[in-house]
Amino acid sequence: MTKYPGAGEYLPNTDDLAEVRAAAAHCHGCDLYRDATQTVFGAGSPHASTVLIGEQPGNDEDLDGHPFVGPAGHLLDRALDDIGIDRATLYLTNAVKHFRFEQRGKRRIHQQPRRTEIVACAPWLTTEIDLVAPELVICLGAIATQAVLGPKAKVTELRGRTTEAEHYRVGATVHPSSVLRAPDRTQAYREFVDDLTRLFEAG
Repeated sequence: MTKYPGAGEYLPNTDDLAEVRAAAAHCHGCDLYRDATQTVFGAGSPHASTVLIGEQPGNDEDLDGHPFVGPAGHLLDRALDDIGIDRATLYLTNAVKHFRFEQRGKRRIHQQPRRTEIVACAPWLTTEIDLVAPELVICLGAIATQAVLGPKAKVTELRGRTTEAEHYRVGATVHPSSVLRAPDRTQAYREFVDDLTRLFEAG
């Protein structure tokens, strides 16, 4: 298993989130930076009471430089709108900050990040959460859930409910991209919205 140096050596000694974001742009803590267009750091309110965490940037996010701007992000926006949550009041980020993909012709096909890459990137995520200091963290999908709660955490067991962490509550649901892949998107979307409703109410 490849051992990466990790993001720790790139972290600046600051409590300014903007400075941390600028430093992350130069992170070579794992090999994903070599093929990705850019680091995709978190975005949103720096004082948000709720942080949403996804897996990693996709193709659209890699090109745009912001999290949740592709198809999954549009679905998330729709769900938030349906439950009356203003995205501008949230902080959104990913467990891994670079796009991992396989090139197939002109297309870049999403590849799940490896555990070593999740661990290498963890200092950025930890710092984001520490500086934003939310009351609630919502993990979208297995990668995010395991990044926050450990490699044995399962979305199937935690979905739609929250648990206490040291400084905030943690909730989990599926990643919105899984809704887009579901055989019955209408049902999958309804369940996703129900999860988010329960999580925001519990937080």
